[in-house]
Amino acid sequence: MPISPSVVLHDVSFTWPDGSVALDHLAAAFGRGRTALVGRNGAGKSTLVRLVTGQLTPTSGTVTTTGPVDHLPQRLADIGSRTADGGLEARPASPRTVADLLGVGPQVRALRAVLTGDATPELFDVVGDAWDVEERAGAALAALDLGPADLDRPVDTLSGGQAVLVAVAGIRLRGRPIAFLDEPTNNLDRRARATLLDMVDGWRGTLVVVSHDRELLEHVDEVVELRDGALTVFGGTYSAFEEHLAVQQAAVGREVRVAEQRHRAEKRQRIEAETTIARRAKAGAASASSMPKIVANERRKRAEATAGRLRSGHTSAEAAALATAREAGRRVRDDEHLHVELPDPGVAASRRIATVTVRGRTMVVQGPERIAVVGDNGVGKTTLLEHLVGLPGARRHPLPETTAVPHTDWIGYLPQRKDSLDDDATVLENVRRVAPDTAPAELRNRLARLLVRGDTVDRPAGSLSGGERFRVALAGLVLADPPPQLLVLDEPTNDLDMASVDQLVTALRAYRGALVVVSHDDTFLDRLDLDGRVHLR
Repeated sequence: MPISPSVVLHDVSFTWPDGSVALDHLAAAFGRGRTALVGRNGAGKSTLVRLVTGQLTPTSGTVTTTGPVDHLPQRLADIGSRTADGGLEARPASPRTVADLLGVGPQVRALRAVLTGDATPELFDVVGDAWDVEERAGAALAALDLGPADLDRPVDTLSGGQAVLVAVAGIRLRGRPIAFLDEPTNNLDRRARATLLDMVDGWRGTLVVVSHDRELLEHVDEVVELRDGALTVFGGTYSAFEEHLAVQQAAVGREVRVAEQRHRAEKRQRIEAETTIARRAKAGAASASSMPKIVANERRKRAEATAGRLRSGHTSAEAAALATAREAGRRVRDDEHLHVELPDPGVAASRRIATVTVRGRTMVVQGPERIAVVGDNGVGKTTLLEHLVGLPGARRHPLPETTAVPHTDWIGYLPQRKDSLDDDATVLENVRRVAPDTAPAELRNRLARLLVRGDTVDRPAGSLSGGERFRVALAGLVLADPPPQLLVLDEPTNDLDMASVDQLVTALRAYRGALVVVSHDDTFLDRLDLDGRVHLR
C-alpha cells in the first residue's frame, strides 16, 4: 500500500499585497523522510515554506499537511517564544533566553513559578504534562556542549552557530511530525556541522531542508527544485540530481542544435524557392507578350497559384522549424547572474586601515589587504568584528587579550544576520538611507544589477528571503558615498546560491579597498587570495 505524502500543494498561488506574484499554480507533494528544497535565490523557496508552515495564506489553492509543522527560519530573530500549544507568545522585553530558543521558555517559567508556591491555574495549563521539561531541555543542550544552567542565558551571548544548533535541538525536542529547516548550516563550524548532520541523519518524521549547502544535500532522500514557478521532484541526493540534470541538458542541447539546423535549412529552401518563383515570373512575363491576352492571363493565374502553394509550403515549414527550435531553447537552463561592482575607494598601499591584536600578536591591515578571521563557533569572531566596526553594544562583550582598532571612518559592514535593514521600510527606502542624493531611478537600475527588480523594490524588507536580504544589504555597500575603505563581512556566503557566491568572489577580488571577513567556508576564503588569517581560540 503506497505511503501518503506529508505535505501536498494543490494549485497554490501567492501574490504579495502590492500585486507582485511570488508563486503561481504550484502543485507538488513532499514525501516522508528527508527532502531538500532547492532553487536559486529569489525563486520563492522561503515564501513556499511560510505557506506550508501557516505564516502566510495562499492567494488561491490549498496546502495540506498530515500533522503540525515546525520551522527553523533563516533569521533566528523570526523565532518567537512558543506557548505550550505551539502558538507564538509575545516576545519578552528583555533579551530572549536559550529556553525561549528551544521553545520551552513559557513552560520553564511556569514550572519554576509553580515550584516556588504559585498556584495560579493558568500556570498549570502552561506546564501541562511537561513536568520534566527542564531535564529534557538540559539533555538536549548537553549534546551541544551546553547544560541546564544555560537555559537562562541570553540568546545574544551565543554565537550564530550555537544559536542555530539550539534552535534545531528545540525542534527535535518538540517532536512535531513535520519540520522545515531554512538554511540550517549557516554560521556552523566543522564540529557544529557534524552535529547537525548527525541530527539530520537520525531525524524522525518528515524533514524538509532548504539549502545551497552541497554537503548537507547529500544527506537527503529526495530533491524538490523550485524553478520558474514550477516544482520538480527527484528521488535521490543532490549530486544524483545534478547528474540527471547534466544528462537532460546535454540531450536538450542536442535537440536545440538539430532544431536550429532544420530551421536554417527550411529558411534556405524558402529563399531558394522565392528566387525560383521570381525567376519564373520574370520569364513568364517576357513570353506572355507574344501570346493572345486570354491565354496569357490563364497561364499567369496558374503560375500565381503554383507560386502561392510553393511559397505557403516553405513558409509553414520554416515557421514550424522555428517553433520547434524555440520550444527546445526554452528547456535550456540560462540563469541570470548577480552583477556586483564594488566602488574603488582609492586606498594607497601604504595607508593603515586597521590594527588587530590577538594574545599579543598584532596584525596591521594596510592598503587593499584581505584578512580572514577564523575559529570555532563561540570564540568571539563576530564580537571582534563588532569592536572593529565600533558598534555600541560591543563594549558589553570584551574579548580577553584581543583588540580591534580601525584607522578609517569609511567602513562598510555586512552583519551575519543581515539585521541592518529596517523590516518595515521598503527596499528602496532602505537603500536611500545610504545614498540619499542618488535619484530613485538610478537606485532601481543599480538594484536590478543585483537581481532586485520590479515590484520587489517596493516591498517591505521584512518580506524578503535571505538571499534577497543579502543583495539589498550589499547594495548599501555598493552605493555608499563616499565608498568604504574597509569592508567588514560576517559570513557573507550565507543564503547565497553557488552562482551568487562566484559573483561575490569576483567582486571582492577586484575591490581596491581593505577587507576583513569571517567565514566557515574554507573554499570561499581560499578563492579570495588572502593576505593573512587571524585565528581565534
